[in-house]
Amino acid sequence: MGACAVTDHPTVSSLDALGPELLAQAREHGSRRATRTLVSGSSQRVTLIALAEGAELAEHDSPPAATLHVITGTVRLHTPDDEWVLESGRLAVIPPQRHGLTALADAVVLLTVALR
Repeated sequence: MGACAVTDHPTVSSLDALGPELLAQAREHGSRRATRTLVSGSSQRVTLIALAEGAELAEHDSPPAATLHVITGTVRLHTPDDEWVLESGRLAVIPPQRHGLTALADAVVLLTVALR
């Protein structure tokens, strides 16, 4: 696989292979999470995140624009005022306010962030 102009990561990634690998790492790590950045550049970042059941990403500020695609499992995306339960195959726009994420079951999600 060759290198992409915006990143030194492979231009093609197999989420089917990386997801289970990261989930196994998440289950063994104290934080119950594991990540792999697939694309990084000046305008976007794409990160595969594995969360073992019960793992949380604490509430944090929202980037300029982002989406969350649930590859496997079930997560709860929440803001101080609202929440969404997202299952495998769902794609959500990250709300433009502080938000957090909780794994209701082992999950692998793809986070795409616009950096400007």
